[in-house]
Amino acid sequence: MNIRAFCGYRYDGGQVGDLSSVVAPPYDQISPETQATLYQMSPWNIVRITLSRDSYAAARTTLEAWRRERVVERDPTPAIYPYHQQYVVEGQPVTRKGFIALGPVSDYSEKIVRPHERTHAGPKQDRLRLLEATEADIGLLFMLIDDPGLAIQRATEPDGPPLVEVRDLRGETHRLWRISDAGAVERIRALMADRTVIIADGHHRYETAVEYRRRHPEARDKLMAFFALDASGMTILPNHRLVHRVDDFSLDRLRSDAARWFDVVPLRGLGSPETETITVIAGSTPSAASLRLRLGAHEQIPWPAGTSAAWRRLAVSVLHEGLLRPFLGITDEKLDRKTHVDYTADADEAIALVRKGQYQAGFLIPPTTPEELRAVVAGGEVLPQKSTHFYPKLLDGLVFHQLGEE
Repeated sequence: MNIRAFCGYRYDGGQVGDLSSVVAPPYDQISPETQATLYQMSPWNIVRITLSRDSYAAARTTLEAWRRERVVERDPTPAIYPYHQQYVVEGQPVTRKGFIALGPVSDYSEKIVRPHERTHAGPKQDRLRLLEATEADIGLLFMLIDDPGLAIQRATEPDGPPLVEVRDLRGETHRLWRISDAGAVERIRALMADRTVIIADGHHRYETAVEYRRRHPEARDKLMAFFALDASGMTILPNHRLVHRVDDFSLDRLRSDAARWFDVVPLRGLGSPETETITVIAGSTPSAASLRLRLGAHEQIPWPAGTSAAWRRLAVSVLHEGLLRPFLGITDEKLDRKTHVDYTADADEAIALVRKGQYQAGFLIPPTTPEELRAVVAGGEVLPQKSTHFYPKLLDGLVFHQLGEE
């Protein structure tokens, strides 16, 4: 991938005050309640562009005012921006290290950029309208690279204190630096030249950029943040399933049906699911059971035609094809319409929502591993939708790019 340095736009801390008040999660992670919180945090919060309460044209007007009033200013020289996230997993501090640059936009068929999940048309139309209106590339794409010897990570290791240090709404720390030395930039470009990348988060935004380039051939690049898939700090959480609107749902009947292929064990405690198991919970108590595929049962499930052994081994694939579709009638069409299944990466939240009666059942699954993700994508397939939750999310507002500017 032929990445490029760029002259990024960044907030002027002297104008806006606490920089933590102006950054925001990606648009698709913002609920109406979170949007309201971000609006209250600052009149300059980036959510007023990425997920404006007003029109797309109003977002452009707002951004133009910020540039005119020098709320955001453009860096004087092209740079690559090291980006580190420090967060906590199971009580232990973890640091994920990556960098931000412009990456070329290409069709998936060229196999430079590869998707890992299915997408929907609706969000892409929304993002395209915003991009057409603002001509601003604000939302970071979370891209995965192979860096087995960590040569790229060493080349992008920053010196000195960060230019930007903020905390997100969950309290996790995000830091940003600049590398503008021409020799250092060229070394990073050379290390990235033979790399292909996988989209971790941002499929809709990337596909929007592809369509935008089709309409505007000069818009050849997209703002991307690159992280090594195998490096320490790569945390992938599962997206647990919350089911509702299933006619005549019965946990007892589901357990009985599931016994065709699964060993079903009633549970007293509700912890995280073990590897190769699915935990189903239902009722206000709630009741729970652990489901593990029996030896030899894997071949009996009616898998979609053309799916590989790697795809069929995914916990989310086993859940969809071995439980939700055959026993609850939840088809791909229902998943696409978002009528019967919701998602959360928080197992405790899933249990609480089932207990409150907001959902008929919750299905807790183990996370997709980096090795599983790589194996499926390498075979030219994509994972089922909402198969992964990369934590923490990247922040909008740390640095952005204005289209048409070199």
